[in-house]
Amino acid sequence: MTFPSEVRLAAWREEPVRFVYDVRLKGPRGPDNRLDGWQTDVFQVFPSVNRIAMKASKGPGKTFTLAGLILNFMATRENSIVIATSITGDNLRDGLWTELARWIAGDECLNAMFEWSAERIVCRESPSTWWASARSWPKSASSQQQADALAGPRADYALYVLDEVGGIPDAVMAAVEAGLATGIETKVIMAGNPTHREGPLYRACCTKEREKWYVAEITGDPDNPKRSQRVKREWALDMIEKYGRDSPYVQVNVFGNFPPASINALLGPDDVSRSMLRAPKPPDYQWSQRRLGVDTARFGDDRTVLFPRQGCIAWKPIVLRDFDSAQIAGRILAMHKAEPFDRVSVDAGGPNAGGVIDALRQSGVTYSEVHSADTRTPEPEYHNMRAVMHFRAREWVLGHGALPNDPDVAREAVVPTYSLQLNSGRIRVVEKQILKDELGESPDIWDAFCLTFDVPDQPRRGNLPGFAKRPVRVLTDS
Repeated sequence: MTFPSEVRLAAWREEPVRFVYDVRLKGPRGPDNRLDGWQTDVFQVFPSVNRIAMKASKGPGKTFTLAGLILNFMATRENSIVIATSITGDNLRDGLWTELARWIAGDECLNAMFEWSAERIVCRESPSTWWASARSWPKSASSQQQADALAGPRADYALYVLDEVGGIPDAVMAAVEAGLATGIETKVIMAGNPTHREGPLYRACCTKEREKWYVAEITGDPDNPKRSQRVKREWALDMIEKYGRDSPYVQVNVFGNFPPASINALLGPDDVSRSMLRAPKPPDYQWSQRRLGVDTARFGDDRTVLFPRQGCIAWKPIVLRDFDSAQIAGRILAMHKAEPFDRVSVDAGGPNAGGVIDALRQSGVTYSEVHSADTRTPEPEYHNMRAVMHFRAREWVLGHGALPNDPDVAREAVVPTYSLQLNSGRIRVVEKQILKDELGESPDIWDAFCLTFDVPDQPRRGNLPGFAKRPVRVLTDS
């Protein structure tokens, strides 16, 4: 292995872009082997600025850029130290620290200079004074404990790196600011998705503090000529079509903008009114599965709600009070006998859910146990199944779905709100208990309706009794 010459190190210090192409992007500079414009700009300003903030969409290559800046600093500043952190230890290990390993393993000079380990990178020449350290904290740590994790020895050349900074508290940045007060050359770099209108990234980009920072604004907007080429255009267009250009999800994850508000309603009164005015014909929906959403309650203020839907039409929900599991199951089975359901979706977390599910199993009715809090979602942009179902219901209402003209449905449909989950950028719908605490009653009716969207709509099985033999009846509680 060969150490880089003094001449080469000096060139790398003055021209970090050259460093990137020498050690990482070797070979012909094709579309897949060159820096984006924003990356070139960041590497070019790195020698002359001490504060860099990257406000980014999803997937533009910010982790690659952070790794390159760290190794350029370490390679060209003798006895330098780097302290790197992220919102979680897993994120730091799986993201930035893995990318650093790729850089070191892929270049003979870097491999000769540095030794990589799971929590530390050291210069082989002087491992005790020339290093980079991965810092994290327990999930239960307070903001002050998180800040303490960045405490370390002072050095003439020090670099602080905050990855996924959107969820990092102000106390951490305060600790970094203290580290910038000493030394010959001390720098801080932070990068993340702009998920919140508060915190270090927001202040660096949108307040009077901006004058202290070089801010790289990185977008995946397919209509922006300066967009990151690493963000797939097809994905960006799909997200815009699915959620709309003005939605917070698109603003943050596609455009790299701060959301206009942290919490938003899924549906407005006008959206619900338009849905209630639709009158689909039987051929529009009879092809689709007949479904029943079941949100159970035992006694007290909460209600058990049975909400029937078939394709693009939903009928008036049946609201039951003070019913036990046997009575709930009996009502479902009576409805099924009159007009068979292809799928009965039961909220598995409901008080009476176990007894209802047992009765359905014994009767042979096709049912689904729905775990709303499950974070293993079929659509990764959502935090849990509750969010998946609510947004599928939203798309149905905004598209072609016909809600029943029912004042209780209209009232509850506009209640749920959503936000962007801290750090991950995943969409989260406000929890049912929070809504109950705020409103004084639980939105059982709308939750029951959303349960009919636990899986996408599917064609109906043709061997069910009554299918295509008689018109589908409107189900009521009469």
